[in-house]
Amino acid sequence: MSKNIVDVALIGGGIMSATLGTLIKQVQPDWSIQIIESRGDVATESSNAWNNAGTGHAALCELNYMPEGADGSLSSAKAIEINEQFQLSRQWWASLVREGVLGDPSTFINATPHMTFVRGEQNVEYLRRRHELLKTEPLFSDMEFSEDPMQIAEWAPLLIERRARDERFAATRSMSGTDVDFGSVTRQLIAGLVAQGATLQLGRKATGIRRRPDGNWDISVTSGIGYGTSHVHARFVFVGAGGGALHLLQSSGIPEIRGYGGFPISGKFLRCDNPEVVEHHRAKVYGKAAVGAPPMSVPHLDTRVVDGKTSLLFGPYAGFSPNFLKHGSWWDLPGSVRPHNLRPMLKVGVTQFDLEKYLIGEVLASREKQLASLREYMPSAKAEDWRMITAGQRVQVMKNDPEKGGILQFGTEVITSADGSISGLLGASPGASTAVHAMLNVMQRCFPDQFANGWRDEVIKRIPAYAAGLNGNPKAAAASLAETAEVLGLRPAQAAQIAA
Repeated sequence: MSKNIVDVALIGGGIMSATLGTLIKQVQPDWSIQIIESRGDVATESSNAWNNAGTGHAALCELNYMPEGADGSLSSAKAIEINEQFQLSRQWWASLVREGVLGDPSTFINATPHMTFVRGEQNVEYLRRRHELLKTEPLFSDMEFSEDPMQIAEWAPLLIERRARDERFAATRSMSGTDVDFGSVTRQLIAGLVAQGATLQLGRKATGIRRRPDGNWDISVTSGIGYGTSHVHARFVFVGAGGGALHLLQSSGIPEIRGYGGFPISGKFLRCDNPEVVEHHRAKVYGKAAVGAPPMSVPHLDTRVVDGKTSLLFGPYAGFSPNFLKHGSWWDLPGSVRPHNLRPMLKVGVTQFDLEKYLIGEVLASREKQLASLREYMPSAKAEDWRMITAGQRVQVMKNDPEKGGILQFGTEVITSADGSISGLLGASPGASTAVHAMLNVMQRCFPDQFANGWRDEVIKRIPAYAAGLNGNPKAAAASLAETAEVLGLRPAQAAQIAA
């Protein structure tokens, strides 16, 4: 039985592990790092470009970050929070381009306007009010609003072509939006870690984690074909294994994971590669989720740039599979049930009628119905131009709630042991876009002394916004957006417009 004693073990070769490992190497270059990935390459699950929509989530177009209250009120607080978090990623990526860790920015990020498109009187008025509130915020100051069909057709012609003349609709547009290939970011970051001495184990699956008598952790690792077990001995463990994180955190026995369960939802998109169609749409256009549908079901018509080629995606269409990973097992969901999480899981099961109805409808939907959903955003869509692709699995968090017994939570949640020696991430969007913010929180929670005495200062050198944010300082916000646009190779016109 081999034992590798490392300072940091990263389970899962996705964007979270890649980000955390790189951040740690920047502040503590002498620490040893080992990455354990079950597949034959990194970034094959949720971080892979075709397993997510690639939206640089900055709340520029996503209405679920600014819901309307029961009394009709609107608050921009959550939208600003998400945008601030994305700016940390943007500043950090720019610093890595300067340092040569990340290569040509066009391999992982491209300027892509973020738009919101809504139909109907009530939704138009909501979008107008949202715009009025956000346009005064520095990070949203480039947002435009229009009800003019000619103007919207100029922004995104496929939204208007063949649309009924008497239909009421409106749109907003932010030129500061981006399309991000998180798979490319992940591969480049991990290559950088390996170049600095980190060990990458591919085709090796972490099957369990247990506490050693000395307080460190022992990770059981099997080969991809299931034969032979080795052990990695680590002082700190981060579980960034996507849907596989729940099982591993449960195996660790830490009390902080008690009460947590997972609900898997499959994602699918219609994809178009016809250049004659693709060239007429350059934006990520988000709509409004149907009544009763979960936030992750918000329809969007997206430009995607992967490996230098531009395509269009529309979706997501949801499905159900008990797998927690795209390449997982049907045993994942039933195998995750424990006495401590049975009650919240059952409670969610008997209260989420809208979600269950939505999933059943999605699973049973015909291709004609799927195309009808697309044509609500692109009336001229032709069936022969679009094919269905299966994206990644999203495991939504189920957890205890003092009042409701159990709730289904959309978003991400970091689970950390009391002593900070093990941490893991559960949940889904906007995880990848805000990975830097999430992983800085992990570092601060798990290494409070180091973070306060040197690490924080090193972080701020590369990510100035981490010190005080940007939205509260219009000049700082404009300068950061302009500078990162230049370094990341985004449109010069975009930087000039925002800086003005």
